[in-house]
Order: sequence, then C-alpha cells, then structure tokens
Amino acid sequence: MTIILGIDPGSRVTGYGIVQQRGRQLSYIGSGCIRTVVDDLPSRLKLIFAGVSEIITQFHPDCLAIEQVFMAKNADSALKLGQARGAAIVAGVNQDLPVFEYAARQVKQTVVGTGAADKKQVQHMVRVLLKLPASPQSDAADALAIAITHCHFSQNLTRISVDKLTMARGRLR
Repeated sequence: MTIILGIDPGSRVTGYGIVQQRGRQLSYIGSGCIRTVVDDLPSRLKLIFAGVSEIITQFHPDCLAIEQVFMAKNADSALKLGQARGAAIVAGVNQDLPVFEYAARQVKQTVVGTGAADKKQVQHMVRVLLKLPASPQSDAADALAIAITHCHFSQNLTRISVDKLTMARGRLR
C-alpha cells in the first residue's frame, strides 16, 4: 500500500490530491485547494509551504508527485509558478518524502489518453478512475491526475526493475 500526494502548484491556488495505491487498485483519500488570499509573493509562498506541510502531517503520504514547470504566458508567471513549486517541494523534502515530477502533457496523456486534453476532460477521467460521485474542482482534479500518473509510472518502473533483475539473474547463472 502506497499513499501518494499529488500537487498542482500555483501561486494563488495550489491543488492537492491524495490517493492510495494497492497493487493496481486506486482509492481516493482526499483533495482540495490551498488558496493564498494575500497579495505579496513571500506571504503566499509561506502559506503554500504551511498548507502542504499540514497535509503531509495529516495524511502521511509515502511520496509527493508534482507538476513540472511549463512555459507560462509570460516569464513573470513562470517564475512565480516555479517558486510555488519550490515551496511545495521543500515542504515534502523537509518531511523526508521522495519527490517525483511529471510534465502536464504527460499527466493528460496518462489520465485522458491525449496530451492536449482540456481541464473538463481531466476532471471527468479523474472522477471515473477514482469512482467519485462528482468531479472535483479543477485544481484538485489536476493534483489527483498527477497522483494517478505517479501510480501508473511507479507500477511500470517496478515492473521494468523486476524484469531487469530477472534478466540479470538469468545471465549470472
């Protein structure tokens, strides 16, 4: 059993989603948003750090999966997004969580089947995959999609590692 905390970083709204993985079975644990209602960036970063730290303390995840920075509409937005990511990552690393990063297109491809999926499609597929009664709000759905992506890739990495180990053992005999 593994608990994954997915983070969709943003300087104003940071989505989070927690899923539990048992083999190939995924279960929804929780999701929501950390909303930073202050104007100055340092105070927003402090709220993101504190919010992610609190979520980690409450849910005890085994790892943190976060969206990679993509080129935003302008350089200022990209810098703020990078700083929000940094605050969330430091919150995880401070509690000894391994951190995994996934590109937005990779998340959409994994969850929806196309890297060009829109937010509504991601919300719908997260709802279906986790058997939720309703679609989660957009930022939380994105965070859950990131956690689901990590589950998918960690299963594949484990399978590849086992296959390589088996092959290596065969060569040693």
